[in-house]
Formats: sequence, structure tokens, C-alpha cells
Amino acid sequence: MLRSYIRMVLFALGLMVAVQVPGFIKDYGQRIDAHRIEAAQALQGFKDTSGQFFKGDLNALVAHYRGSADPIFQRDADNIEHLLRRTQLFENEWKALQGGWAQRAWHMVTAPNAELLQETYANYRYQVVLEPEAIAWGLAGGLLLAWIAEVLMASVVALVGLGDNRHASRRHWS
Repeated sequence: MLRSYIRMVLFALGLMVAVQVPGFIKDYGQRIDAHRIEAAQALQGFKDTSGQFFKGDLNALVAHYRGSADPIFQRDADNIEHLLRRTQLFENEWKALQGGWAQRAWHMVTAPNAELLQETYANYRYQVVLEPEAIAWGLAGGLLLAWIAEVLMASVVALVGLGDNRHASRRHWS
């Protein structure tokens, strides 16, 4: 009986933890999108200038700033390059999160941006989203945790020898 309760508790724990996965991925995606929009807005003035004087080529604008003897312009070239890198980073992350749920989950496991992942984690609030994806994650997580616990308990019982009941097996096979 205790074993059944432990199994149910572990299933519930696995369910509640796994149901957080889609919400966390969604929050991460929203954070990426917000940063992506902000970076694009920060770069817009430089895009306008490059459009007016360099046919839209931001690299030509950076080269022009670098060619100046004025240290302020050279520093602005560094700032523009930094903005370009950040914009590209956010754009790449955003594109990686545009696929199906499995692709998004795989990206979050294998190649998320560490800074944004930490930022998302620090601001994440636990939630129970009752969407089909969250329900599937929850059930899978609950079953997986309960199964792992069952296998571990059965292994320990078998190693210790507590599960060896020869009298019961003789009764059933006689």
C-alpha cells in the first residue's frame, strides 16, 4: 500500500514539474522576442543613416566611422557592431524557437543562450497551463518519474532479497 502511495506521489511530482516545461519555453521565447524588437529599435537610427549615405549597408557605415580620426566615431563603430551582433543573436534564437514543440524543447536543452536562460529562470513564475502540449509533457514526466522510481525500488528489493518469496511461488505453480 505504501508503495502505491509513493508511486502516486512521484507521478504527481513528475507531472507538476514537467507541466512547467511549455510555460518556461514560452516565457523564454517571449523574452527573446522582446529583446529582438528592442535591439532592432536601437539599431534603427543607424540603419536610417546607412540607408541615406551607404545604400543601407551598415558595414559601410561602420567602416566609415572606423576611418575617422575622431575617437568618438571609432567608439560609435564599436557600439554599432555590438548592436549588430546582439540583433543577430536574438534573431537566431527567435528563429530556433519557431519550429514545433519538439524542436523548441531540443533547442532549450542543447543550445539556449545562457544569459537569456538565466534571465528567464530568475523571472519565471510557476504556472499550470492546460494546453495539450503541457498536458502531454505533464503525463510523460509523471509516468517517467514513476517508472524510474518503480525500477529503482524493484532493483533494490531484488538486490536485498526482500522480494524472494519461494513459498508463494510454490503455491502458485503446484
